[in-house]
Amino acid sequence: EGIENVDISVHCHNDLGLAVANSLAGVKGGATQIECAINGLGERAGNASLEEVVMAIKTRKSSFDLDTNIITENIYSTSKLVSSLSGIDVQPNKAIVGANAFSHESGIHQDGVLKEKSTYEIITPESVGVIQESNLVLGKLSGKHAFSATVKEMGIELTEDELSDAFIKFKALAD
Repeated sequence: EGIENVDISVHCHNDLGLAVANSLAGVKGGATQIECAINGLGERAGNASLEEVVMAIKTRKSSFDLDTNIITENIYSTSKLVSSLSGIDVQPNKAIVGANAFSHESGIHQDGVLKEKSTYEIITPESVGVIQESNLVLGKLSGKHAFSATVKEMGIELTEDELSDAFIKFKALAD
């Protein structure tokens, strides 16, 4: 029996923030299994994050030529369940499952997302089970395009002059 009949596994800790990268390098080098954890939970700085590994493999299929058989639309709800059961909150800026993962406040990002979502989102919120009405967060960095879209989404109809006046007031308030 040769090595081709043995599962080679990688088990990476995130002490330097490289657990996912090292795990992916492991499969590129011939490993057939990645040991990882939902939300990257684990001792010390945690382990390779399952949601990041899975979505990297799915999003970059041509680089990995692998399939995980994971139903990605269940990732977000599973992350929430693990967070709830473990009592460990997911940081807002965490990739894939963080509260801000699909939020945009910068005006240029908002404009790009409104015109073509894939400009700033290489995966869709729906692909990991995130259901949201809007991914735009209005703030001092927001542009008029996002402000106008949000006003319309709220069911408020304004003339161009009213919109311009409201936007000026909004920017002053946000600042």
